[in-house]
Amino acid sequence: MSSNYSVTLLSPAPWGFRLQGGKDFNMPLTISRLTDSGKAAKSGMAVGDLVLSIDGIATEGMNHLEAQNKIKSCTGNLSLTLQKIAELEPCVTASKSGTKIALPMAQQKPEYKLMCLFQAKLVKHKTNNDWNQFD
Repeated sequence: MSSNYSVTLLSPAPWGFRLQGGKDFNMPLTISRLTDSGKAAKSGMAVGDLVLSIDGIATEGMNHLEAQNKIKSCTGNLSLTLQKIAELEPCVTASKSGTKIALPMAQQKPEYKLMCLFQAKLVKHKTNNDWNQFD
């Protein structure tokens, strides 16, 4: 199950988070890092949350640099709409031997966590949860 939520981070920057992904990476824009005790962490944002809009502008189709510039150009409060995706545990990944394994997200390597986010977003739109499409 996923849920959308909005946060308003009070100016001035720094906002206390980093982004990854974007149209140019063929990945959704997601929160990749939070500063401990930073504005983003205090607002309830979490690593892995999808960024749906920045100051009311939808991020679908936005490349990484466009999103980064939109955030950097903010002179007042920064408003974000995000999505938490709870359906990610466990995530199926391939082991070195080629077998598929399911691990809780807490045990996943960071690079696999983002792929799991991307896979969950794709699977959400399918009528069945056939992970074989990612072989």
